[in-house]
Amino acid sequence: MDSIDRNIVAQLGQESSLTSEELGARVGLSPSAAHRRVKALEQQGMILGYRARLSPAARGNPSTVFVSVTLTDQRQATMLSFEQALAKTTQVSEAHLMSGESDYLLKVLVRDDDSYERIHREVLSTLPGVHRLVTQFTIRTLASEQ
Repeated sequence: MDSIDRNIVAQLGQESSLTSEELGARVGLSPSAAHRRVKALEQQGMILGYRARLSPAARGNPSTVFVSVTLTDQRQATMLSFEQALAKTTQVSEAHLMSGESDYLLKVLVRDDDSYERIHREVLSTLPGVHRLVTQFTIRTLASEQ
């Protein structure tokens, strides 16, 4: 990546919906050259994708819940089984393998028409290898990229 590519990535990181014309003007390239650079960055894996930022209303006014998960053990088979089952859930929006007391930290979005109790009972506690779940409810989100 050269300085132009870094500038393109920075611009798209700020506003991913820029047209090739707008992006080119910001980084000093023609629209076609900007488009070619973006396509090359995508093929190199530097740009992984684009997403729309949705309002809370568009997302069903979800409440954010963080769940610390401790597994029965840290064997590779246990972790792999947990991660494969977790990938099939729709309620977990992010999952992080952690250091420290718990093994994973999950971000769960609970929509108005659902309940965390149901998600806890029917989804999270049934995942393979789960030993303990510790839940924290957010009071207010200060900044969000969603």
